[in-house]
Amino acid sequence: MDTDKSNSDWSEVEIQAAVDAYLKMLAREQSGQKFVKTEENRILREGPLAGRTKGSVEFRMQNISTVLAEMDRKRIQGYKPAKNVGANVARSIRMALNASIILTPEDSAPTADEELLERRAAKFESQAFLYVPKGIKNPVQAECKKKTYLRDPELRAWVRQQANGRCEGCGNPAPFEKSGEPFLEVHHVKHLSENGSDRPSNVVALCPNFHQRCHHSSDKLEFTAERYKKITRLKQEQEGRMAVILPT
Repeated sequence: MDTDKSNSDWSEVEIQAAVDAYLKMLAREQSGQKFVKTEENRILREGPLAGRTKGSVEFRMQNISTVLAEMDRKRIQGYKPAKNVGANVARSIRMALNASIILTPEDSAPTADEELLERRAAKFESQAFLYVPKGIKNPVQAECKKKTYLRDPELRAWVRQQANGRCEGCGNPAPFEKSGEPFLEVHHVKHLSENGSDRPSNVVALCPNFHQRCHHSSDKLEFTAERYKKITRLKQEQEGRMAVILPT
């Protein structure tokens, strides 16, 4: 006999399933595609949310809207934010939102927030690229505690995929993993502060040691010049004069 779980606490698996379904609907809404909420509700209750009532699933979706609003993120217009979302539920929803690999249009938006940039890039890294991201020709400086620039999360993910787990400086495998994936740092061959671009022609994936070599070693200019010879996508960027090839 089926158990009525409508009044019991939701598991992390259930909340993740609800969040993923919500983000899929949000992505469709933002891209102008139609969907039927009641149909999506039914699919969830016939699958990962079996045992939950239609009303409880609807309310959970409103909870997700509340958390997204608190995070200053876009929400589905048809799910009005619920009031008085419990602290534990809100925390679980935030964790599920950060863990989800479902892409929405806002994930492509450039950001100067390093943590958010990494989170968005991780989503793109989990999927195959069928195109080369355009990147940003003239990154805009953003106001924050320290000077930084908007960067493209898609480009960051693509460059790491192109490296295939190997440093584009030394050619060796990434020295360690982060979240189960080879860790490489994305490096701008020409400084963003020197009007360098955030585009495939100016970005490489390096192990931490070689990244620091680009910043601080006595042979950094010679080493950087060598990247142009070895990595065919790189192009020297000029602005009325020979570009100063410095890292960022």
